[in-house]
Amino acid sequence: MLLFLSVPQPRPPGARTRAGPARVARWRRQRLRLQQLRRLRGLLRGLRGRPRTGSRRRGRMALCGQAAGAASLPSELIVHIFSFLSASDRLRASASCSHWRECLFYPALWPQLRICLRVSPSEQPRLEFLMRKCGWFVRELRVEFAAENYLSGGGGPGDGGRVDTGTGGEEVEALQLSTRWLEVLRTYLELVLCVLVSIRNNRNLQKFSLFGDISVLQQQGSLSNTYLSKVDPDGKKIKQIQQLFEEILSNSRQLKWLSCGFMLEIVTPTSLSSLSNSIANTMEHLSLLDNNIPGNSTLITAVELEQFVNLRSLALDFCDFTAEMARVLTDNNHVPLQRLSLLVHNVSVMHKSLDNMPNDEHWKALSRKSTNFRVYIMAFDIKSEDMLKILKPSIPLERIHFDSYITCVSGAIVDLISRQYDKFLTHFILMNDVIDTSGFPDLSDNRNEDPLVLLAWRCTKLSLLAVHGYTVWAHNLIAIARLRGSDLKVLEVTEESIDFDQGELADQDVDPVHNLIEQVSLGLGQPWHAIMDIESLSVFTEPNRHFYREMQSFSEDI
Repeated sequence: MLLFLSVPQPRPPGARTRAGPARVARWRRQRLRLQQLRRLRGLLRGLRGRPRTGSRRRGRMALCGQAAGAASLPSELIVHIFSFLSASDRLRASASCSHWRECLFYPALWPQLRICLRVSPSEQPRLEFLMRKCGWFVRELRVEFAAENYLSGGGGPGDGGRVDTGTGGEEVEALQLSTRWLEVLRTYLELVLCVLVSIRNNRNLQKFSLFGDISVLQQQGSLSNTYLSKVDPDGKKIKQIQQLFEEILSNSRQLKWLSCGFMLEIVTPTSLSSLSNSIANTMEHLSLLDNNIPGNSTLITAVELEQFVNLRSLALDFCDFTAEMARVLTDNNHVPLQRLSLLVHNVSVMHKSLDNMPNDEHWKALSRKSTNFRVYIMAFDIKSEDMLKILKPSIPLERIHFDSYITCVSGAIVDLISRQYDKFLTHFILMNDVIDTSGFPDLSDNRNEDPLVLLAWRCTKLSLLAVHGYTVWAHNLIAIARLRGSDLKVLEVTEESIDFDQGELADQDVDPVHNLIEQVSLGLGQPWHAIMDIESLSVFTEPNRHFYREMQSFSEDI
């Protein structure tokens, strides 16, 4: 047998094997990766404010010095680190250097942008900077405008003190008040233009929400005929705003959520015609709330609503929601509507008719179309006879909010709501700001049982009850807490609305206030106290904003 043995030849000095270059390259990559991990570890220690043992100088170098390599980190890595930080922390981190500042406004870091603005000239530079950076790529934009110093109880923006009301003082005060509101309105128009101009070419926009709490100006007179004509006499700015809004709608390619509430003449009856058919067919939420539309004109018609076949939530003025619209929403080519928010305003009721509203059969058809169909109603100063027409038995009413300045809600209306909507009602808000020297109205007058107690007894799903401006007897409040127990998550009653029986006040051994707090807390299974400062109750001080935000969450909760 012959054996052939292969003996390796000796390798010349300096010669490399084939695997040598690959091994060296792999070693270099590992070393580079290890260096990057060390730099990243030092950077994260600096961001957390907990540098490892060493001098302060070494800690500062770990953040800003070249030795730690913070400036040499790739942009992708910095953006990834920023994604774990809150918005405020991102802004603080971006102040370290220009490279980080550039990474701050990477589109992936700002898919949503929610801005709450005071209508003040000081807000304009910051808004312009933010919208210039994010307006062209943001996918969800929600902007809320609010008149400055409205909540402070002052006469208007810039109210620095009291005005002399001596001889001619009322005329001087009215002139100064008018000047301040004119400045608010002028600033408001500029801020709206800034927002619309920055997103006019944004084709990634999927959710667009605007809210303007400028309706407070109407307390000083007719806004359209007085202040607006002085600020924009030729109507050029208003027309420019309307054109920009229509341009945004026409340029949109992914818009699924459009919400505009209480904005000053930004939406017109022709605005929705700018939407392409493909976008209208894929729209999931539509909210058009504006009670300033004159006459019988509406922001959307039943014919236009036929295009929105994928609509799942809708918010409109109640007078605009007609029986024909209800019929359109029950067609087979429409997906089932699940959320409907309706604003019933005395201004709309005065100028528009309730004759075209859906009847009970239309509401039954909508409920059959979707078993998850729910309705949210807010009523501003609506008379009892009008509410009796509106509250059809078959409405699946989940939330209702009454806000009164002139007319009060009667006990019969509260009793009707508790009987008709006991299977659906979860939120009941009753606010009254009517100035009456004789005291707050008592819903239980001439009735055997208090309507609020019956509401708590019948509506087993009730989770929120808020009352101000109506007399709530202490023993009835205790009964409400005991009936609903821990299921009643929110019970907000102002201190001035609570009254006590003479027998409770005559008992010297028991403090009626302390006893009320103790009994209600026991009934709810959590600490409770009355609202001492009405200004802290946002549902009372800002009813429009509260309704708009609740409508947003109500529509998103599908």
